[in-house]
Amino acid sequence: MKKLIAAATFATLAVAVPSVGMAQEKKAASPHTFTGNLNLVSEYRYRGIAQTNAKPAVQGGFDYSHASGVYLGTWASNVSWLSDAGAGAVSNSLEWDMYGGYKGAVGDLGYDVGLLYYYYPGSYPAGFTSPNTMEVYGAATWKMFTLKYSHALTNLFGFTDSKGAGYIDLSASYEVGGGYTLVGHYGHQSVPSTAGRAKSDCSYSDWKVGVTTEVAGMTVGLSYIDTDAKGNGGQCYRNAFNRDLGKGNVVLSVGKTF
Repeated sequence: MKKLIAAATFATLAVAVPSVGMAQEKKAASPHTFTGNLNLVSEYRYRGIAQTNAKPAVQGGFDYSHASGVYLGTWASNVSWLSDAGAGAVSNSLEWDMYGGYKGAVGDLGYDVGLLYYYYPGSYPAGFTSPNTMEVYGAATWKMFTLKYSHALTNLFGFTDSKGAGYIDLSASYEVGGGYTLVGHYGHQSVPSTAGRAKSDCSYSDWKVGVTTEVAGMTVGLSYIDTDAKGNGGQCYRNAFNRDLGKGNVVLSVGKTF
């Protein structure tokens, strides 16, 4: 009888111990998530405007998120648009972004609110309007659609007296099968008027159509990006190399998230 009792007790423990272990393992799941990303693009375009004068860019960042919805992140890319502007004595080759916010959902509607700071380290001549920019943003996502609005709390990317500039962005992605996803975007950048500058001078719309897929564990994308930004001589979006920065272009990207 003692042997039977001992055997039954051992069998019970053998079943119970893995269950307890699994419960402890599940309970110990961390609420913290860390990810990184690295990308190579044939040209860096931001809101449709060329940032590297038709040259490639290497980009990457790190993100932290908490199960509560709070997140923080940083991202960087090489740029040349400031030195390409021909202002003289400008030395900058980096954009460094820092951001944080909160994500959540109400039913099928996801939302995202936060702050984003664009930092352009370098040296600038006296009187040069700082390109460093702070924006507050809010976004709503439903199914394949995301609508986002960003509002400048400072001057926007070196435009004088441009505090209050706004950018509205509607984007969508749709899986078409075979591992391919179609992506689309339409946005409008509004830059306030000031002495010597009408609101229509530097305000513009931009759009993108493209496709992405996975190749050897990396995300590969091909997009056509275009704008109606004013890029003729003496206008807002023409650089010292006589290039229209908003003119349509095809952009290839290869990236990895880890």
